[in-house]
Amino acid sequence: MNIALRDSAAEPGYLARLNPGQRAAVLHGDGAVSRPLLIIAGAGSGKTNTLAHRVAHLIVRGADPRRILLMTFSRRAAAEMSRRVERIAADVLQERAASLMEGLSWAGTFHSVGARLLRDYALDIGLEPAFTIHDREDSADLMNLVRHQLGFSETEKRFPTKATCLAIYSRVVNSQDRLEAVLGHAFPWCVGWSDELKALFKAYVEAKQAQNILDYDDLLLYWAQMAAEPDIAAHLSQRFDHILVDEYQDTNRLQAAILTAIKPDGRGLTVVGDDAQSIYSFRAAEVRNILDFPGLFAEPAQVVTLDQNYRSTDAILNAANAVIGEAEERFTKNLWTERTSLEKPRIVTVADEAEQAGYVCDEVLKEREAGTLLKEQAVLFRAAHHSGPLEVELTRRNIPFVKFGGLKFLDAAHVKDVLAILRFAQNPRDRIAGFRVMQLMPGVGPSAASNAIDSMEQSLDLEMGLARFSPPARAAADWPGFVALFSDLRRGPGWPAEMERARLWYEPHLERKHEDATTRRADLLQLEQIASGYPSRERFLTELTLDPPSATSDEAGPPHLDEDYLILSTIHSAKGQEWTKVFVLNAVDGCMPIDLSAGERKELEEERRLLYVAMTRAKDALHLITPQRFYTSGQAARGDRHVYASRSRFIAQHLLTHFEATTWTSQSFQKDKATRPRTSVDIKGKMRSMWT
Repeated sequence: MNIALRDSAAEPGYLARLNPGQRAAVLHGDGAVSRPLLIIAGAGSGKTNTLAHRVAHLIVRGADPRRILLMTFSRRAAAEMSRRVERIAADVLQERAASLMEGLSWAGTFHSVGARLLRDYALDIGLEPAFTIHDREDSADLMNLVRHQLGFSETEKRFPTKATCLAIYSRVVNSQDRLEAVLGHAFPWCVGWSDELKALFKAYVEAKQAQNILDYDDLLLYWAQMAAEPDIAAHLSQRFDHILVDEYQDTNRLQAAILTAIKPDGRGLTVVGDDAQSIYSFRAAEVRNILDFPGLFAEPAQVVTLDQNYRSTDAILNAANAVIGEAEERFTKNLWTERTSLEKPRIVTVADEAEQAGYVCDEVLKEREAGTLLKEQAVLFRAAHHSGPLEVELTRRNIPFVKFGGLKFLDAAHVKDVLAILRFAQNPRDRIAGFRVMQLMPGVGPSAASNAIDSMEQSLDLEMGLARFSPPARAAADWPGFVALFSDLRRGPGWPAEMERARLWYEPHLERKHEDATTRRADLLQLEQIASGYPSRERFLTELTLDPPSATSDEAGPPHLDEDYLILSTIHSAKGQEWTKVFVLNAVDGCMPIDLSAGERKELEEERRLLYVAMTRAKDALHLITPQRFYTSGQAARGDRHVYASRSRFIAQHLLTHFEATTWTSQSFQKDKATRPRTSVDIKGKMRSMWT
């Protein structure tokens, strides 16, 4: 395949749109399979644009798009990247760009790519290609089932819950650390259960294998184990000339091991990220992956730094650079911009959290009157509960807001019901899916569902085993219809007609189980519409489980009717976003860094990076608020239990020249202070006189 433009005089115009750093990253190797490349992309420096230009340039210079692997951290990011690549390549390739882009089919998340490769190589590694993938909730249910079977739900002392057990298992797998080390560091209250947890995890793995199920972590673990086999690793390496990875600072040890196994010399490997924005260690992300990358290979990686920021003013960047400049270890870069401003970031001292909420509300409304939409303003905080007093004050003042988070589409009960129907048809050995589907029918409980699945497994023909089972009397009327549904879906009426068939069978149960059935039915019709965009049931179940949409009517509350609303978000959820004006709550020790991180150097450094991420979300204005006292986590309901706070240690005295320090008090607070008694009383003297 040779589609390159070899005439250097006819240099494509898209390169002229890049700054020198971006241009160096895009031109590295000039389309050839070359030494590894690390792109250190500062906040707001056009990282996505640079990566898209590099992929497009590879294709323009003759790379086969079918041999390019592009990994991002969401399916939507991969789709957007592909669209950008096509637009860029069209500058040169014109009508050929669209047809070539059809070949760029290996673009997705680590987990989705892993799932595709595992199906490709399933027979070579002892997997059945028709495996199903459990989401977190299903995995927790299976963990709980095994936990109960081993008798750990009836121990004399409290055994970790199913969610905690799954979290421990996941951390061990993704961090590639010993169980004892993970317990001691992240789950110290579970240290005494080490032996029992090992037995539980062994039985959990055996249960998954018996049911032909993989969970999220298996998609990486199996891929890593597969890539560790020299023959398979060599074949994988030959399949992909170029591998490009976005957000590399958020990868864990398992993901890094996969890359180095496939590309042991690093040739053709490009990773993009920013060590200063590595803030996901609680998901086992390892900042050392990006810090150590340049020296991993015999031929050291080329390092290109993107330090021109297109988002924030120079005053905001000067302050952010000063904060991150105190980090113990980092790739040296100082973000700069052509956007000048005399308005320094503010450090605002208030009396307490109530005053903090009042200040934010006043400033938000003032900014709105000046023409800035509420949507263009955001309030960021270290932990979700830190916004509690502010939410009360926003509600009192009738200021609409949306808080990042909430129930995801696939967590809705009715959506999970329909997906379980499809998953059970796809893989009848998936007991969790079978349990859920059968118990939709009146009279069918866990025992009857288990017996029905046993009947299927003991029969030579699955459908015959299901039909022979004698259901409880209350389910007798519904059972033949369920058997017919299972038979139809197994034979395959064709996709996406199978989705409609499952929905129609489920609708009577939906109306029986939920009062708001009409609203939930709209979700299912939306799910059916989504299904029509996939070529097969297998692909639909895989992709939707790995990267679900985020809207749902289930437990999401009434729809938001306001045309404008303020954004509230944790700093973790805000990464990658930007707003005109940003407020950061509780910029004090105890919240930033949070108490739990105050003792470990590694964790302290991540807390510093969190503050840096928060600061670099702001385009024009940044306010860091420091209440002099605030309630400690979970204590507010137990009375006046608060701590007196000092400004975050990450904003040391010598950094204050980059900020404007102010104090704010509300009118009600000033009035209360003005009406206090002015009489001077010698209370200490009275206390002394008690003993004379």
